[in-house]
Amino acid sequence: MDNKDNKKIWTIRYTLLNVAYFAAFCTIHAYAAVYLLANGFTNTQVGVLLALANVVSALSQPVVAGFIDKPGPLTNKNFIFISIMVIMAGSVLLMVIRDNKIIIFIVYAIIYMVQFTYQPVMTALCFEYQKAGCNIMYGLSRGLGSAGFAVMSAIIGGMVEKRGVFILLVVNVIMMVISAVVILSFRKPRETGKKQEAAKAIERVKDGEEAAHNNIREFMSIYPAFSLFLVAAVCFYFAHNMINDFMIQIIRELGGAEKELGYANFLQAILELPVMALIPSVLKKVSAKKLLLLSGVSFLVKIIILIFARNMVGMYVSQSFQLLAYAVFIPAAAYYVNEMLGSFDQVKGQAFITTSITIGGVFSNLISGRILDKLGVRPMIVTGTVICAIGVIISFIAMTKLSDNTLREKALKD
Repeated sequence: MDNKDNKKIWTIRYTLLNVAYFAAFCTIHAYAAVYLLANGFTNTQVGVLLALANVVSALSQPVVAGFIDKPGPLTNKNFIFISIMVIMAGSVLLMVIRDNKIIIFIVYAIIYMVQFTYQPVMTALCFEYQKAGCNIMYGLSRGLGSAGFAVMSAIIGGMVEKRGVFILLVVNVIMMVISAVVILSFRKPRETGKKQEAAKAIERVKDGEEAAHNNIREFMSIYPAFSLFLVAAVCFYFAHNMINDFMIQIIRELGGAEKELGYANFLQAILELPVMALIPSVLKKVSAKKLLLLSGVSFLVKIIILIFARNMVGMYVSQSFQLLAYAVFIPAAAYYVNEMLGSFDQVKGQAFITTSITIGGVFSNLISGRILDKLGVRPMIVTGTVICAIGVIISFIAMTKLSDNTLREKALKD
C-alpha cells in the first residue's frame, strides 16, 4: 500500500469516528435543554445537571489521561470503546424509563459526562496513530466531524418537533453503534510498532523527558504559558457553553423555535469544516499561539453580537463567528499540545484543554441557568460577555508575556 492510499484509508476511518461522535454529541449536548425541559426539568435543574456532569468530567479527564499516558492496558482505543458502550447502554435505559426524573437525571448526567470525557482521547488517538505511521489528515477529519454535527443539527430540530425528544436517544444509539464498529477497525501496522517505541525513546532523550508530569504543580512550572491559557479558555467556554446550552431560550426570545435551533447549529457547525481542514496549512505560516489569540477575540465578538440582536438575523450573524472562534480554537489547541508538550504529557495536555472547556461549562451551567430564571436572557448574555472579555486579556498575557520551560519552546525561540 503506497503512502497516498494509507492516508486515504486512515483519514476515512478517523473521519467516520468523528462524524459519528459529533452527530451523537449534537443529540446529547446541543439538545440537552430541549430533552430535559421536555421531561419536566426547570432551567435551574438543567443547569445543575449539566454542571454536575461537567464537574465529574473535568475531574476525570486528567486522571484518565494520566493512566493512558502510562504504559498499560488502558489505551486511547480501549477507553474510547468502553465509553461508547456506556453511552449506548445509558441511552437504551432512557428509552425504557421515561417518567422517573431521578433516574433520568443520573443517567443523562453520566452520558453527558462520558461523552465529554472521551473527546480529548479521540484527538490523542489521532496523533498516536500518526506517529505509528498511519497518515491521518486531522484537520480535514475534525472538520468533517463538525459537518456531521451540522447535518444532524439541520434535520434533528424538525424531527424533534414532529416526533418528540425520544428520537434524540434513537439517533444517539445508532451513532454509538457506528462508532463501535469504526474504533474496532483501528489496528496499528505491525511493522511500525517497534519503530514507534524507538522513536518515543529518542524523543524523550532529545526533550529531556524521563517521566510524565502528573503532579499539577510540576506541570504548571514546566508549562506556565499553557497553564495560564487554560484559565483564559475557561472564560471563553463560559460564554460559548452559555450560548450552546441555553440556545433554545435565546432563540425563543428572538422569535424562533426548535427548527431555528437546528438551523443555527447547522450554520455554526458547517462553517467549521473549511477552517479546520485548512488549519494545518495555515500553521505553516501562522503560529498556533497567534491562532489561539484570534479564536479568543472571536468568541468575544460572537457573544457581543447577541447583546444587540433583536431577531434571528442577529443570532445567525453571531453563529457565523464560529468560523474564527471554535473552528480555530480546537485544531490550533490540538496542534499546540502536540508540538509544545512532551511525549509523556500528550494525552494529559489534550485532556487539560477539554477540562478547561468543561470547567467553563460548569460555571456557565450553574450561573446561567440561575440568571435565566431570575433575570432573563439578556442579563445572562451580558454576564457571559464580561467573563469572555476577561479571558481575552488573560490569553494575551499567557501567549505574549510567558513561555513554556521546554526545549521545544527554546528551540522555536532560537
